[in-house]
Amino acid sequence: MRRPFARTLAGALSLAAGAAVAPLAPAAPAAADSVVIGGRPVRVSDSPWVVALASRDRFGGTRAGQFCGGVVVAPAKVLTAAHCLARQVIGGPVESLRDLRVVVGRTELLGADGHEVEVREARVNPAYDRMTNAGDLAVLTLAEAVPARYVLPMAGPGDEAYAPGTEAAVYGWGDTSGYGDYVTGLRSAQVTVFDDAACEEAYPGGPDGRYRADAMVCAGDSRGGRDACQGDSGGPLVAHGKLIGLVSWGRGCGRADSPGVYTRIAPLIGLVEG
Repeated sequence: MRRPFARTLAGALSLAAGAAVAPLAPAAPAAADSVVIGGRPVRVSDSPWVVALASRDRFGGTRAGQFCGGVVVAPAKVLTAAHCLARQVIGGPVESLRDLRVVVGRTELLGADGHEVEVREARVNPAYDRMTNAGDLAVLTLAEAVPARYVLPMAGPGDEAYAPGTEAAVYGWGDTSGYGDYVTGLRSAQVTVFDDAACEEAYPGGPDGRYRADAMVCAGDSRGGRDACQGDSGGPLVAHGKLIGLVSWGRGCGRADSPGVYTRIAPLIGLVEG
């Protein structure tokens, strides 16, 4: 059985001199026809709240330093996955990433459009459990505000966007096949929100990880082939025009028996707004 993995960028990051990353389990074959896994190219102008986290000092210029995704939830506030800021990913405390930037308004990582905004403060959820990935969220405060049209609303407790069967979309610049085929253009895949019982059956505990309904939401395709993958961590899961989750972890990429697991946003809104 494969161990679950956090979906930070793996193979591409090794291109950066001295880059150390968290070990990831080998991904299973995926039915990918283009992106994230099983998705399509999209323009950031149609989803301006999707951003990339980048540090060229740490990860080099091959992908403009991109190593995770994020989402704008207030003019000067971005959410990402807490594990994106782990020492084994960034090589030390987050303060050591002096060129940490949020790339806003850029579809192609190597393009010249959009802006690279300095991160003034990075705050990891104090309740984040590194062993289970529960509470996998970090809040980035930007040095300058972005336009209000970039902001994506967050879904609160009881929101219908969390209902099983809801169609959702996941966004990112990550692996499109499960074999290290990274893209430089933003992609999105359509997935379906699963009910908690199905998520618990997929991840009952042990070496494959445990799904926690109070802290997580899972989504995918019952036939497989649509999913987030390495490099997509921290990117948004969106349903009914609201943020419901952040790419967190999973077993392989695009497997029918292994939906993607996302940080559930609703219970963390107080932390985000605080």
